[in-house]
Amino acid sequence: MKKRYLKRVIDDILKERLEMIGAIVIEGPKWCGKTTTAEQHAKSILKLQDPDKSKSYLKLSEVKPSALLEGETPRLIDEWQMAPVLWDAVRNSVDNLNEVGLYILTGSTSVNENEIMHSGTGRIHKLIMRPMSLFESEESNGKIAIMDLFNSPNMDINGVKSELSIEELIFASCRGGWPDSLNKKTKKAQLFVVSNYVDNICESDVSTVDGVKRDPQRVRTLLQSYARNISTLASDETIIKDIRANFTNISKPTYYSYIDALNRLFVINNVPAWNPNIRSATAIRSRAKKEFIDPSIAVALLGLTPETLLYDLNTFGFIFENLCIRDLTVYSTSIDGKIAYYRDKYGLEADCILHLKDGRYALIEFKLGSNEIEKAAENLIKLDNLIKQNIRDYKINIKEPSFLAIITGGELAYTRADGVKILPIGVLR
Repeated sequence: MKKRYLKRVIDDILKERLEMIGAIVIEGPKWCGKTTTAEQHAKSILKLQDPDKSKSYLKLSEVKPSALLEGETPRLIDEWQMAPVLWDAVRNSVDNLNEVGLYILTGSTSVNENEIMHSGTGRIHKLIMRPMSLFESEESNGKIAIMDLFNSPNMDINGVKSELSIEELIFASCRGGWPDSLNKKTKKAQLFVVSNYVDNICESDVSTVDGVKRDPQRVRTLLQSYARNISTLASDETIIKDIRANFTNISKPTYYSYIDALNRLFVINNVPAWNPNIRSATAIRSRAKKEFIDPSIAVALLGLTPETLLYDLNTFGFIFENLCIRDLTVYSTSIDGKIAYYRDKYGLEADCILHLKDGRYALIEFKLGSNEIEKAAENLIKLDNLIKQNIRDYKINIKEPSFLAIITGGELAYTRADGVKILPIGVLR
């Protein structure tokens, strides 16, 4: 039986960009749906991993790479990074044909730029694809669009309801946004997908990404430490100390080579600090916040289950933050939204600064339950007032926040008397 295709946020973006530029490269983690989505837009396909033809394709790429580009356009070249020379072949073809919508390249690793001759600027446009958001997996009803909040900050959201129970939210976080998991018949099989993904990363992918052999157990130990420190500002030294408890001889260069490989595989998704030039730069925390591309990776690494997390909501709060970051990044993809966080030594913080390409931004906190909403709102308002004071007194070159929001695992959306919006994750898109 043919699997039903669930539309992705990136679909409309891909369709639009194919009408603007010669080639699109879609990068992202394995199993997030890149090939399936690209196939919806392609008219011919070259799969470099085809076991029957892979060797022939790679040999041909060495002799005459342009031959692999022959086919009806848009032509999909899947896992193109197996033959990096195809990048320059595509760039050259786009130059010669001077047309748009010619090629779609997909890849599960970012390529070392030393392996390609030219950047492709103006000819090849890069899109990052992530695992499915709750709206894409049809678990959020999508009644409130993040972009609508930017365009109409005073829109009425009162009474909009999420149908997502806490049990369903926890399971969705444990299962993750891997499209293949949604096609499994049992919950056990759905959870196995991410467990298998983690095994593949540790056992093979982290070594094949750049041809450097790495110890699978060290990789797993590193990732487990990352998982224990998810959604925190834990230092690299903290992670290294964890690893050295099991492997005393790991050096910092070795550690950073592992981190580089995991970044290239799109496993790690650290959140940078936001520095809006308010107060003193030395007062603002600048360390990256530890996150994964999908919260399910942390769950699998820590051996957690939906049942254990239901009785450990403190731990689930950190997983929930990773889930929210994944979804907000997906929802703001159409206008190149970026995620950061703010925290200073005076105690002011915002779990998320979602800023758009046009300079608008929102201050957002993530709180699983209602008992922390009051403190979170107080923090957001203090930060909002600080920004406005700096704009007024010091003429800093920054806009005022478009809106303040707290994203929760609750049921009802509403706007508080102080203007802070309460948004259940199950109503967003």
